[in-house]
Amino acid sequence: MDVRALVITHVHIDHVGRLPYLIAAGYRGPIVCSTPSATLLPLVIEDALKVGFTRDERLITGTLALIRSLTVPIPYATWHTLIEHTTSPVRVRLQRAGHILGSAYAEIDVGQGTKSKRAVFSGDLGAPYAPLLPPPLSPQRADIVVLESTYGDRVHEDRKTRRARLKAAIEHAMEDGGTVMIPAFSIGRTQELLYEFEGLIFENKDKPLWRDLAVIVDSPLAARFTAAYNELKPHWDAEAHQRVRAGRHPLSFENLITVDSHADHLKFVDHLAKTRRPAIVLAASGMAAGGRIVNYLKALIEDPRHDVLFVGYQAAGTPGHDIQKHGPKGGFVQLDGERKTIRAKVTSISGYSAHAGQDDLVNFIGRMRKLPSEVRLVHGDASAKSTLRQKLLAVAEQRGVSLQVSIGLLHVNAPSNTPQAGT
Repeated sequence: MDVRALVITHVHIDHVGRLPYLIAAGYRGPIVCSTPSATLLPLVIEDALKVGFTRDERLITGTLALIRSLTVPIPYATWHTLIEHTTSPVRVRLQRAGHILGSAYAEIDVGQGTKSKRAVFSGDLGAPYAPLLPPPLSPQRADIVVLESTYGDRVHEDRKTRRARLKAAIEHAMEDGGTVMIPAFSIGRTQELLYEFEGLIFENKDKPLWRDLAVIVDSPLAARFTAAYNELKPHWDAEAHQRVRAGRHPLSFENLITVDSHADHLKFVDHLAKTRRPAIVLAASGMAAGGRIVNYLKALIEDPRHDVLFVGYQAAGTPGHDIQKHGPKGGFVQLDGERKTIRAKVTSISGYSAHAGQDDLVNFIGRMRKLPSEVRLVHGDASAKSTLRQKLLAVAEQRGVSLQVSIGLLHVNAPSNTPQAGT
């Protein structure tokens, strides 16, 4: 049966990377997403096309124009009809997910009146009190929830703790005349960290080391997304708006340096390796598996003056995971085929993950006015799913209700005469 509609929860590449394939296969239905995601989506797809498909500008331009023409931005908390049908219409409503700017979870209603059924698809949920973003609020009800479980077995640090650790990591490098290297994803993580750095520099502006600290974003894609985030100020949270009203610029402050060309990138790598200028470098990729961060790591990781700071999940088999695992033990890492001894200090701060922690995931279900009859756990390791499953069952037991918690994908059997919608 043909796919009749596509709902995008957010624009991270692991959630929209197959879109060009779908377009190439002939899909011409609506691409439903939040208003901010409609602005960010073409930037992500353009980069994906150039990196993994083609450099043909005519083909890229045509594909992006087609995607823009199919995109249907809808405001948060507003019902939108996906499929018109006499007895089984399909409607969707997007709610803030707090993962990255524009992220949403989807409430999907099938049918009419008392016979309608509601499914909630979480997409990726963010943690409360993340910089820039309003927190996600639980849905009031659902018959079934498909819930991510990335950190189903871990509790994040609170914002005060992680901010203190972030400051300590920076001060360690400043005292030694070193660089803090942060492998960071271009969308979301980079902008949240810039927001935190602006706050720390503002609070410590009377201290010369902080006042003169360089914050370097060495990623053309991250710079483009930061500019887009600035254009989307109306979707920031209340705290960020308060800073703006006070005359501050959370994502374009004086200490910020943006590196564009590859030649300038190489100059900065060489400069930081030869000087004792304290600096923070944010560069992709987030797991150090490629991109400009690799050159910084190769040049600096064997010098104990420097720091490597991880603020997100590091998947097994990536250089980031190897550095995180072996760094404190003085181990080794392979970078572009070169074996490097890890002498730089290695720090991990889990609270800056864009994914909700265990408590947040449990609360997403537990704070629903009426618990669903079923929760399906996806998007996480086996141990994370298993641990989260037990936590959710305990919530249901405390509330005296029956809850089935399953692990794996959800398969929806639509009525035989109802076209399917894809998410």
